[in-house]
Amino acid sequence: MIKNILSIAGSDPSGGAGIQADIKAISANGAFAMAAITALTAQNTHGVSGVHLVPPSFVGDQIAAVFSDVRVDAIKVGMIANADIANVVADALRFHSDVPIVLDPVMIAKGGAPLLAEDAIATVRDALLPLATVLTPNLPEAAHLLGLPPATSRREMVAQAKALCARGPKAVLMKGGHLEGEDSPDVLITDTGEHWFEAPRIATRNTHGTGCTLSAALAAQIAKGLPLPDAVAAAKAYVATAIAHADQLSVGTGHGPTHHFANLYA
Repeated sequence: MIKNILSIAGSDPSGGAGIQADIKAISANGAFAMAAITALTAQNTHGVSGVHLVPPSFVGDQIAAVFSDVRVDAIKVGMIANADIANVVADALRFHSDVPIVLDPVMIAKGGAPLLAEDAIATVRDALLPLATVLTPNLPEAAHLLGLPPATSRREMVAQAKALCARGPKAVLMKGGHLEGEDSPDVLITDTGEHWFEAPRIATRNTHGTGCTLSAALAAQIAKGLPLPDAVAAAKAYVATAIAHADQLSVGTGHGPTHHFANLYA
């Protein structure tokens, strides 16, 4: 049976991140993608130039419409934008505690534009983190959630991931791509301990939307029944392939997207 994945996130008209990346990643990982849009953005490979928020009540209406008709096997939550939308999403998802939730705390775009209002960080931390099956922050996002400087070592990555686990999520996948060095290590903290995922850093500018892509792929793999460490490994392998083949695309002149369907185009 093909699994159904609901992405709750913002839209990227250039196709590399947000809802567009989620739909591609979910589809490429063998599941059926659905979407509830929280915000429209004006952006391209150089950055975000505008954000138009969807009214919170309508975000709730989209989620309710899907659940009233469609079996949802997993949920990916991305760009939330503000506290009102965060509260509406949290209220809607509390009624579906049996559905796995991958929470990607999108706060800052690749080009540096803020995608989460400062006063919404506490709401995301208090209302959404406790609902998450797995939280997938990068180092700056984890630091924002904890009110700390970003981790600069593996030891600090583990400490901050454990501090985030104490906020309620069942697991935290701490993405180490912002660490200096030739490697890009991630660590998964669960109630069974630490699980490290090692990967070489791929030399490319085309990494737009990698966080969205990883979390969406992870939601699909969890829905398909893989245990969390194996689901993370499968999602990371997919993203590594998408990044490795990103230079085959010719999309924009800034930070281009990953190649979500590299395996199909070979």
